[in-house]
Amino acid sequence: MVRLAALLFLFCSGAALADCRQALALGLDVSGSVDKREYRLQLDGLAGALQNVDVRAALLSMPSAPVALAVYEWSGPADQHLIIGWTTIDSQKTLDVFTTRLFASSRIATDPSTAIGSSMIYGAALLAQKPDCWTRTLDLSGDGPSNSGPRPRDVAGNAQFAQITINALVIGIDNTRAESDENSQIELLTQYFESEVIHGAGAFAEQAIGFDRFQTTMVRKLLRELQGLTVSQLRPAQ
Repeated sequence: MVRLAALLFLFCSGAALADCRQALALGLDVSGSVDKREYRLQLDGLAGALQNVDVRAALLSMPSAPVALAVYEWSGPADQHLIIGWTTIDSQKTLDVFTTRLFASSRIATDPSTAIGSSMIYGAALLAQKPDCWTRTLDLSGDGPSNSGPRPRDVAGNAQFAQITINALVIGIDNTRAESDENSQIELLTQYFESEVIHGAGAFAEQAIGFDRFQTTMVRKLLRELQGLTVSQLRPAQ
């Protein structure tokens, strides 16, 4: 990351930089298939992942062009709830406040259905508020296919998604099942997310077999996203 920062500085000498290098919106599945314990594993797991030493270093690696984060929950077609609006992560203190708010978040009653397409539309509208960032990324976590609202793949074809990358964290059945069942189920679900949900250059899906592995998988996914910036993604000087 130090080498990347130096390279970016040399490349951009004399050019105007964007206010942030990445806008990252994270959407968490709170549909009916997610119980009370699993809800907390998601919220607390995201908070823990953001405080991971390597993720923290990646977030704070370029003070002149920080990352902006926002988090929301989603379930049915009309149920998207913003937990934390856009926050510029420019210091450890800011990150601490951000994660404290995640730990303190409480679940609200929502439609139990799974409307991934609707959650994508909400996430895209959120990212539209950050047009000057070098990259804009939507992260969707989910434990099942869409069963209400617009089809995700149809939604991704809209113009509002042209400059957005959509990645996924796919949550499979928990580890109380037979290993063969786990592998089969999560592979099928991952294939669904890869064909219907992820979008844009370099988009990917990470797998968590059970909500107990959510935090570990989130760390892995965040590091891929935060360390994936290349010089070619810089905006040209105006």
